[in-house]
Amino acid sequence: MHKFDFDQEINRAETHSVKYDGRQAMFGNSDVIPAWVADMDFAAPPAVTQALIGRAAHPIYGYTLFPDSVYTALIDWMQRRHHWTIPREWIVFCPGVVPSLNAAVLALTQPGDAVVVQPPVYFPFFSAAAQTGRRLLQNPLHLVEDRYSMDFDHLEHCAKDAKLLLFCSPHNPVGRVWQPEELQRLLAIARTHDLIVFADEIHADLIYPGNRHHALGALPHSGVNILTAVAPSKTFNIPGLNLSALIIPDPSTRDAINQCFNTLHVSASNPFSVAAFEAAYREGENWLEALLSYLRDTRDAVCAYLTQHLPEIRVVPAQGTYLLWLDCRAWGLNDVQLRHFFIHEAGIGLNPGTQFGQEGSGFMRLNIAAPRHTIMQILDQIKVARTRSLQ
Repeated sequence: MHKFDFDQEINRAETHSVKYDGRQAMFGNSDVIPAWVADMDFAAPPAVTQALIGRAAHPIYGYTLFPDSVYTALIDWMQRRHHWTIPREWIVFCPGVVPSLNAAVLALTQPGDAVVVQPPVYFPFFSAAAQTGRRLLQNPLHLVEDRYSMDFDHLEHCAKDAKLLLFCSPHNPVGRVWQPEELQRLLAIARTHDLIVFADEIHADLIYPGNRHHALGALPHSGVNILTAVAPSKTFNIPGLNLSALIIPDPSTRDAINQCFNTLHVSASNPFSVAAFEAAYREGENWLEALLSYLRDTRDAVCAYLTQHLPEIRVVPAQGTYLLWLDCRAWGLNDVQLRHFFIHEAGIGLNPGTQFGQEGSGFMRLNIAAPRHTIMQILDQIKVARTRSLQ
């Protein structure tokens, strides 16, 4: 395996980074250590950087088509990593997963239709329904002994009245990697109630040893209309390039999604996103394997530190993603107090759990995709601040 230096400190300040240059707007403090936005503080794979440099060397950056090779790169990746054979005609390139999410709501439902989400969940799921005149139905996940699960009885109740389920797999922010039996039960409910499923699988490549991601669309799903969102953005740390794909077996659904984007005259293609997308999927696998090993060790180090020094903070065991869901409820602080503690006493910028729904009350989301010494510094600052607050 090639050697990649994930301990390297890279200064991202004044690069127009949301994570760093957006600290003042987000936290009212530009000096907090940022561990919030879901991108990584690691250099992208060398193959991606070289592909971008190579494309930049050609001095014309005009309107860009999707070449056959970019389709093949995605098809090969999904077959190799997820054992899913995808015909080319199923692929619709999109300007990011969040725009795809909104396009699915607009194209496949009508104002007044019900859309199901499963909080705590990535916050654009809520706005995709609430800001388009759809009815938002919430099917909260259950937390029992540090493990989240789906409430299938309640999901079935919601499905009777809903048109679309926005499903997160692996789940952001709780880090669950859903098992085949859970997915099959979800599919059975969708089949019974003619429920369309939008599966956001953007974190599908970020799975820790001992777990395996199962693409919903790769399972037997006769009679269920599934749209699967995938992208190299989280996997290879290139979210700013804004290129993703929807995998849509149903032709009429593909047509509806394409019509939605065409109506808005939104194009997903630009010369740099296409070059990076293809290079990542073709040549980024060794980098990804090294990344997963590094993230696993960081996750384990965080869990061990909290157990020893801050046992009141319980970590929901992450099976996937580079996001840790911290249960701080034992401190007895309300959400305003909790946010104040992390920002103004510990000097840390995290996502408050309530961003992901009321089920996130008392929780914080920690992004561990940074050099490990930075993550350990974050923990040290939390420990010092907590000790001071108790004196």
